[in-house]
Amino acid sequence: MNKRAKIIRVFGLLMCCLPFGAAAQSGQLVSSARKIDADKKDTAVEVPRDNRSVAEVAVNPMVLPLFGEKGKTPAHIEWEIRFLNECDQSFANRSEASQFFSSRGWEYLTEGQLDTATHRFNLAWVLNEKNVDTYWGLGVIAYQKGKIPESIHLMKRGLDVADTNAVLMTDLATVQLKLYKENQDKMLLEEAVGLLNRALKYDTTNPNTYMRLSWASFSQGQYEPAWEYVHKARTLELSSVDLAYIQELLAKSPDPKGFFR
Repeated sequence: MNKRAKIIRVFGLLMCCLPFGAAAQSGQLVSSARKIDADKKDTAVEVPRDNRSVAEVAVNPMVLPLFGEKGKTPAHIEWEIRFLNECDQSFANRSEASQFFSSRGWEYLTEGQLDTATHRFNLAWVLNEKNVDTYWGLGVIAYQKGKIPESIHLMKRGLDVADTNAVLMTDLATVQLKLYKENQDKMLLEEAVGLLNRALKYDTTNPNTYMRLSWASFSQGQYEPAWEYVHKARTLELSSVDLAYIQELLAKSPDPKGFFR
Protein backbone atom coordinates (compact mmCIF):
# COMPACT_ATOMS: atom_id res chain seq x y z
CA MET A 1 0.00 0.00 0.00
CA ASN A 2 1.28 3.49 -0.84
CA LYS A 3 2.22 5.80 1.99
CA ARG A 4 -0.98 7.54 3.05
CA ALA A 5 -1.21 11.28 3.56
CA LYS A 6 -2.79 12.54 6.75
CA ILE A 7 -6.00 14.27 5.80
CA ILE A 8 -8.43 13.88 8.68
CA ARG A 9 -8.41 13.68 12.46
CA VAL A 10 -11.31 13.00 14.76
CA PHE A 11 -10.56 14.74 18.05
CA GLY A 12 -11.92 13.83 21.49
CA LEU A 13 -15.09 12.11 20.29
CA LEU A 14 -15.59 10.33 23.58
CA MET A 15 -13.57 12.14 26.16
CA CYS A 16 -16.03 14.98 26.76
CA CYS A 17 -18.14 12.52 28.73
CA LEU A 18 -15.40 11.41 31.12
CA PRO A 19 -14.33 13.48 34.13
CA PHE A 20 -10.92 14.06 32.55
CA GLY A 21 -12.39 14.63 29.11
CA ALA A 22 -12.80 18.35 28.70
CA ALA A 23 -11.87 20.07 25.48
CA ALA A 24 -8.35 20.43 26.82
CA GLN A 25 -7.92 16.74 26.06
CA SER A 26 -6.71 17.50 22.57
CA GLY A 27 -5.24 14.08 21.88
CA GLN A 28 -7.34 12.35 19.28
CA LEU A 29 -9.65 9.50 20.12
CA VAL A 30 -9.28 8.35 16.57
CA SER A 31 -6.48 9.47 14.30
CA SER A 32 -6.80 8.31 10.73
CA ALA A 33 -4.39 8.66 7.84
CA ARG A 34 -5.95 8.16 4.45
CA LYS A 35 -5.08 8.84 0.86
CA ILE A 36 -8.17 9.46 -1.25
CA ASP A 37 -8.09 8.71 -4.96
CA ALA A 38 -9.88 11.67 -6.49
CA ASP A 39 -10.46 9.73 -9.68
CA LYS A 40 -12.69 7.21 -7.94
CA LYS A 41 -16.35 8.06 -7.65
CA ASP A 42 -18.00 7.69 -4.29
CA THR A 43 -21.04 5.89 -5.57
CA ALA A 44 -23.03 3.44 -3.54
CA VAL A 45 -25.82 1.32 -4.97
CA GLU A 46 -28.71 0.92 -2.56
CA VAL A 47 -30.31 -2.44 -1.89
CA PRO A 48 -33.49 -2.60 -4.00
CA ARG A 49 -36.86 -2.94 -2.32
CA ASP A 50 -38.25 -6.43 -2.11
CA ASN A 51 -41.56 -7.87 -1.03
CA ARG A 52 -41.03 -7.35 2.71
CA SER A 53 -43.61 -5.40 4.66
CA VAL A 54 -43.21 -1.70 5.36
CA ALA A 55 -42.50 -2.49 9.01
CA GLU A 56 -39.67 -4.84 8.07
CA VAL A 57 -37.93 -2.24 5.93
CA ALA A 58 -38.62 0.72 8.21
CA VAL A 59 -34.92 0.75 9.15
CA ASN A 60 -32.62 0.75 6.15
CA PRO A 61 -30.11 -2.07 6.75
CA MET A 62 -27.52 -0.07 4.81
CA VAL A 63 -27.25 2.34 7.74
CA LEU A 64 -27.09 -0.33 10.43
CA PRO A 65 -23.58 -1.40 11.55
CA LEU A 66 -22.53 -4.38 9.44
CA PHE A 67 -26.04 -4.33 7.93
CA GLY A 68 -27.50 -5.30 11.30
CA GLU A 69 -25.45 -8.52 11.36
CA LYS A 70 -28.44 -10.46 10.09
CA GLY A 71 -28.95 -12.98 7.33
CA LYS A 72 -28.83 -11.64 3.79
CA THR A 73 -32.05 -11.30 1.82
CA PRO A 74 -32.11 -12.21 -1.88
CA ALA A 75 -32.25 -8.50 -2.68
CA HIS A 76 -29.16 -7.86 -0.58
CA ILE A 77 -27.24 -10.71 -2.22
CA GLU A 78 -28.17 -9.33 -5.65
CA TRP A 79 -26.98 -5.86 -4.65
CA GLU A 80 -23.74 -7.18 -3.15
CA ILE A 81 -22.79 -9.08 -6.29
CA ARG A 82 -23.42 -6.01 -8.42
CA PHE A 83 -21.51 -3.75 -6.04
CA LEU A 84 -18.48 -6.05 -5.91
CA ASN A 85 -18.42 -6.36 -9.68
CA GLU A 86 -18.46 -2.59 -10.06
CA CYS A 87 -15.60 -2.22 -7.58
CA ASP A 88 -13.59 -4.92 -9.36
CA GLN A 89 -13.79 -2.79 -12.49
CA SER A 90 -12.87 0.48 -10.73
CA PHE A 91 -10.09 -0.51 -8.32
CA ALA A 92 -6.88 -2.50 -8.53
CA ASN A 93 -8.17 -4.87 -5.86
CA ARG A 94 -10.84 -5.13 -3.18
CA SER A 95 -8.47 -4.14 -0.41
CA GLU A 96 -7.86 -0.82 -2.14
CA ALA A 97 -11.58 -0.36 -2.69
CA SER A 98 -12.27 -1.11 0.97
CA GLN A 99 -9.72 1.49 2.04
CA PHE A 100 -11.33 4.02 -0.27
CA PHE A 101 -14.78 3.60 1.26
CA SER A 102 -13.53 3.52 4.85
CA SER A 103 -11.69 6.78 4.16
CA ARG A 104 -14.94 8.26 2.96
CA GLY A 105 -16.58 6.93 6.10
CA TRP A 106 -14.14 8.86 8.29
CA GLU A 107 -14.80 12.01 6.29
CA TYR A 108 -18.55 11.76 6.68
CA LEU A 109 -18.10 10.96 10.37
CA THR A 110 -16.14 14.17 10.95
CA GLU A 111 -18.92 16.06 9.18
CA GLY A 112 -21.54 14.57 11.48
CA GLN A 113 -23.26 12.60 8.70
CA LEU A 114 -23.44 9.43 10.75
CA ASP A 115 -25.83 7.40 8.60
CA THR A 116 -23.84 8.13 5.45
CA ALA A 117 -20.63 7.29 7.30
CA THR A 118 -22.16 4.00 8.47
CA HIS A 119 -23.12 3.20 4.89
CA ARG A 120 -19.55 3.76 3.68
CA PHE A 121 -18.02 1.68 6.47
CA ASN A 122 -20.47 -1.09 5.61
CA LEU A 123 -19.34 -0.97 1.99
CA ALA A 124 -15.72 -1.17 3.14
CA TRP A 125 -16.61 -4.21 5.24
CA VAL A 126 -18.25 -6.01 2.31
CA LEU A 127 -15.04 -5.54 0.37
CA ASN A 128 -12.66 -6.58 3.15
CA GLU A 129 -13.77 -7.98 6.51
CA LYS A 130 -10.21 -7.53 7.81
CA ASN A 131 -10.24 -3.75 7.36
CA VAL A 132 -9.96 -2.59 10.98
CA ASP A 133 -11.30 0.86 10.12
CA THR A 134 -14.75 -0.55 9.43
CA TYR A 135 -15.19 -1.79 13.00
CA TRP A 136 -13.36 1.18 14.49
CA GLY A 137 -15.40 3.77 12.63
CA LEU A 138 -18.68 2.01 13.30
CA GLY A 139 -17.71 1.78 16.97
CA VAL A 140 -17.20 5.53 17.15
CA ILE A 141 -20.55 6.11 15.43
CA ALA A 142 -22.30 3.75 17.85
CA TYR A 143 -20.84 5.73 20.74
CA GLN A 144 -21.98 9.02 19.28
CA LYS A 145 -25.47 7.56 19.08
CA GLY A 146 -25.33 6.62 22.76
CA LYS A 147 -24.99 2.89 22.10
CA ILE A 148 -22.01 2.21 24.32
CA PRO A 149 -22.23 -1.62 24.57
CA GLU A 150 -22.52 -1.78 20.77
CA SER A 151 -19.51 0.52 20.48
CA ILE A 152 -17.48 -1.81 22.69
CA HIS A 153 -18.60 -4.84 20.69
CA LEU A 154 -17.55 -3.28 17.39
CA MET A 155 -14.19 -2.04 18.63
CA LYS A 156 -13.44 -5.47 20.07
CA ARG A 157 -14.11 -6.94 16.64
CA GLY A 158 -11.63 -4.43 15.31
CA LEU A 159 -8.99 -5.70 17.72
CA ASP A 160 -9.71 -9.23 16.54
CA VAL A 161 -8.28 -8.27 13.14
CA ALA A 162 -5.65 -5.77 14.37
CA ASP A 163 -4.52 -7.02 17.76
CA THR A 164 -1.43 -4.80 17.92
CA ASN A 165 -3.22 -1.52 17.21
CA ALA A 166 -2.32 0.52 20.29
CA VAL A 167 -4.51 3.52 19.45
CA LEU A 168 -7.57 1.32 19.03
CA MET A 169 -6.79 -0.33 22.37
CA THR A 170 -6.75 3.09 24.02
CA ASP A 171 -9.99 4.06 22.30
CA LEU A 172 -11.71 0.86 23.37
CA ALA A 173 -10.49 1.33 26.94
CA THR A 174 -11.82 4.89 26.84
CA VAL A 175 -15.31 3.63 26.01
CA GLN A 176 -15.08 0.98 28.71
CA LEU A 177 -14.07 3.61 31.28
CA LYS A 178 -17.06 5.69 30.24
CA LEU A 179 -19.36 2.73 30.86
CA TYR A 180 -17.58 1.94 34.14
CA LYS A 181 -18.22 5.51 35.29
CA GLU A 182 -21.93 4.83 34.77
CA ASN A 183 -22.32 1.34 36.19
CA GLN A 184 -19.23 0.85 38.43
CA ASP A 185 -18.62 -2.61 36.99
CA LYS A 186 -15.13 -3.44 38.28
CA MET A 187 -14.60 -6.04 35.57
CA LEU A 188 -14.92 -3.26 32.99
CA LEU A 189 -12.35 -1.20 34.86
CA GLU A 190 -9.93 -4.11 35.05
CA GLU A 191 -10.35 -4.87 31.37
CA ALA A 192 -9.79 -1.23 30.44
CA VAL A 193 -6.63 -1.00 32.53
CA GLY A 194 -5.38 -4.23 30.98
CA LEU A 195 -5.94 -2.83 27.50
CA LEU A 196 -4.15 0.42 28.35
CA ASN A 197 -1.13 -1.41 29.71
CA ARG A 198 -1.14 -3.63 26.64
CA ALA A 199 -1.27 -0.53 24.43
CA LEU A 200 1.89 0.77 26.11
CA LYS A 201 3.74 -2.34 25.00
CA TYR A 202 3.25 -1.21 21.41
CA ASP A 203 3.30 2.57 21.80
CA THR A 204 4.68 4.59 24.69
CA THR A 205 4.18 7.94 22.96
CA ASN A 206 0.40 8.35 23.18
CA PRO A 207 -0.37 10.79 26.03
CA ASN A 208 -4.02 9.75 26.00
CA THR A 209 -3.07 6.28 27.18
CA TYR A 210 -1.38 7.71 30.26
CA MET A 211 -4.27 10.06 30.99
CA ARG A 212 -6.75 7.17 30.89
CA LEU A 213 -4.52 5.20 33.25
CA SER A 214 -4.36 8.25 35.51
CA TRP A 215 -8.12 8.46 35.73
CA ALA A 216 -8.40 4.71 36.32
CA SER A 217 -5.97 5.07 39.24
CA PHE A 218 -7.82 8.13 40.51
CA SER A 219 -11.13 6.26 40.47
CA GLN A 220 -9.59 3.63 42.76
CA GLY A 221 -8.15 6.17 45.19
CA GLN A 222 -4.59 5.53 43.98
CA TYR A 223 -3.42 9.12 43.76
CA GLU A 224 0.35 8.62 43.59
CA PRO A 225 0.24 6.57 40.36
CA ALA A 226 -2.47 8.91 39.08
CA TRP A 227 0.02 11.79 39.32
CA GLU A 228 2.79 9.70 37.75
CA TYR A 229 0.64 9.04 34.71
CA VAL A 230 -0.34 12.71 34.47
CA HIS A 231 3.31 13.74 34.33
CA LYS A 232 4.11 11.11 31.71
CA ALA A 233 1.30 12.52 29.59
CA ARG A 234 2.42 16.09 30.28
CA THR A 235 5.95 15.46 29.10
CA LEU A 236 4.62 14.07 25.84
CA GLU A 237 1.94 16.70 25.20
CA LEU A 238 0.96 19.30 27.77
CA SER A 239 -2.35 20.01 26.03
CA SER A 240 -3.41 16.41 26.65
CA VAL A 241 -3.84 17.22 30.35
CA ASP A 242 -7.36 18.25 31.35
CA LEU A 243 -7.11 21.01 33.95
CA ALA A 244 -10.59 20.26 35.30
CA TYR A 245 -9.41 16.75 36.12
CA ILE A 246 -6.22 18.14 37.64
CA GLN A 247 -8.33 20.22 40.04
CA GLU A 248 -10.17 17.08 41.12
CA LEU A 249 -6.88 15.28 41.63
CA LEU A 250 -5.39 18.22 43.57
CA ALA A 251 -8.40 18.14 45.88
CA LYS A 252 -7.43 14.59 46.83
CA SER A 253 -3.64 14.84 46.77
CA PRO A 254 -1.04 17.55 46.08
CA ASP A 255 1.18 17.17 43.03
CA PRO A 256 4.36 15.44 44.27
CA LYS A 257 6.36 17.32 41.65
CA GLY A 258 4.79 20.65 42.47
CA PHE A 259 4.09 21.37 38.80
CA PHE A 260 0.35 21.74 39.29
CA ARG A 261 -0.88 23.85 42.21
